[in-house]
Amino acid sequence: MAEVILMPRLSDTMTEGVIASWHKKVGDNVSKGDLLAEVETDKATMDLESYKDGTLLHVGGENGAKIQVNDLLAIIGKPGEDISSLLAGGAPVADQKEAAPAAAEPAQPAPAQPAPAPEPAKAAAPAEAAQMDLSKVEEVILMPRLSDTMTEGVIADWHKKVGDEVKKGDLLAEIETDKATMELESYKNGKLLYIGAQKGDKIPVNSLLCIIGEEGKVDIDKIVAAAKGGPAPASEAAGDVHLEVTTPAESNAEQLAVTPERTQTPVPIPDGKAIEPTNDDGRVKASPLAKKLAADKGIDIGQVPGSGDGGRIVKADVDNFVPAKKEEAKAPAPEAQKAAAAPAAPSGQVSFEEVPVSQMRKVIAKRLAESLFTAPHFYLTMVIDMDNAVASRVKLNEVSKVKISFNDFVLKAAAVALKQHPKVNSSWLGDKIRINYHVNIGVAVAVEEGLLVPVIRFADTKSLSQIAAEVKDVAQKAKDKKLQPADWEGSTFTISNLGMFGIDEFTAIINPPDACILAIGGISQVPVVKNGAVVPGNIMKLTLSCDHRVVDGATGAAFLQTLKSLLEEPLRMLI
Repeated sequence: MAEVILMPRLSDTMTEGVIASWHKKVGDNVSKGDLLAEVETDKATMDLESYKDGTLLHVGGENGAKIQVNDLLAIIGKPGEDISSLLAGGAPVADQKEAAPAAAEPAQPAPAQPAPAPEPAKAAAPAEAAQMDLSKVEEVILMPRLSDTMTEGVIADWHKKVGDEVKKGDLLAEIETDKATMELESYKNGKLLYIGAQKGDKIPVNSLLCIIGEEGKVDIDKIVAAAKGGPAPASEAAGDVHLEVTTPAESNAEQLAVTPERTQTPVPIPDGKAIEPTNDDGRVKASPLAKKLAADKGIDIGQVPGSGDGGRIVKADVDNFVPAKKEEAKAPAPEAQKAAAAPAAPSGQVSFEEVPVSQMRKVIAKRLAESLFTAPHFYLTMVIDMDNAVASRVKLNEVSKVKISFNDFVLKAAAVALKQHPKVNSSWLGDKIRINYHVNIGVAVAVEEGLLVPVIRFADTKSLSQIAAEVKDVAQKAKDKKLQPADWEGSTFTISNLGMFGIDEFTAIINPPDACILAIGGISQVPVVKNGAVVPGNIMKLTLSCDHRVVDGATGAAFLQTLKSLLEEPLRMLI
């Protein structure tokens, strides 16, 4: 009996998949484990294998088609088997279009009088354009959702221009989201016929980004008109339509926000040399698959020579790469960042600068405002005696390969305490509370454009040196704009540390959907009373912000008591 294969959910945030490439065609024999297709999700391009034997009888969309999760992807059965009942349950649009002419054929001989077809067809053309579903048009590429909170993207840079030939896997553009600048690859071959926005322009998710196809066979005007929600005037050429996507003022304003961030810097590599970056902002050009393979093999992607378009690193380059022998040489220390001096204001004159709000800053503002004004916050502050932690850190750093910070101490202690107090490790989901038994701690990292929160996963199972190395790695990635969605999703608790800036104590806004966030102040030397005598001591203040919908005062206080005991006797967290 024929079996339906639905579009699987290949990532936690996936709502639809794009057919990057079919590896089987209708009529081919398929065995269990055979590669059916490559599906592009919101995070990566992944291989989809068949889980049954048979003949491929139907596909739900051609290369480039978008299919919603749990919609019909393919049907596998016996040759010649009747699958009409399966298609009737949810036939894809492509099949309905094919069926329409067949159903109309018997009805054509009936009317003897000629129908005035041409004029109504012309009259219906604008309506047809307005009702066109761009997601079903093979040549159209829409702005993808590159992060879980993304609503629009800014074109940071185009790597192809109109008229260029494009191959599957070529780097089309760099898109600035609310969290990072990410690369967008083409999943089809053809010529770039149209781009929906210039560098610096904003495009909402699922809006027209570009058109790739065969020149002369694509009605660009009709597609652009549909993207605008109505017919294009007959006098407009494709180029004129393109200029109206955003106003010049909007485009220029956005370029002011993006352009200054792109500075030419060499990429340091382990042998102490530096290679010239292939991108203006110093990021190495490589396909997501190549980056993943390099990370799995422990290869520095910056050392791999690229054979792809414009020197881009592809999978074959990583597979064939032979690392050079490590030499005893230290990588050059990064140059100190130069503080941008404010221009001198003319005496007696009002002087200011207005900077467009970046995508990251917009989302920070939206999410934190929602958190503060929807979650009933309350705050618990506790003073920690850090004398033993200070002494322990000195001894640990004598043997640790990675320098351990006090932030690492707090993170490890918090992870152990969260295992004992799972209610603090919870998430508010509206109609239910999720109590997490795994501990994924988000670490707030300040970057030039705002704040990112990369996640240290299963922190309770990691040693202090492992936590220290991982925190340094993700913090550097955040500052270099190299974080991927998997790096910042899934936190169950968050830590924010301003102690290194001389802040004694502060309160932090909860990072939704987490129920709590811990604010860490600096360590201060103050007089303390011990054994009836006043002696110098090291104290640190911690403030826990709690969502009262999830955590009660006594629950938060009990968590802080456990955290205090672990930090004041660090050996306890190693048991």
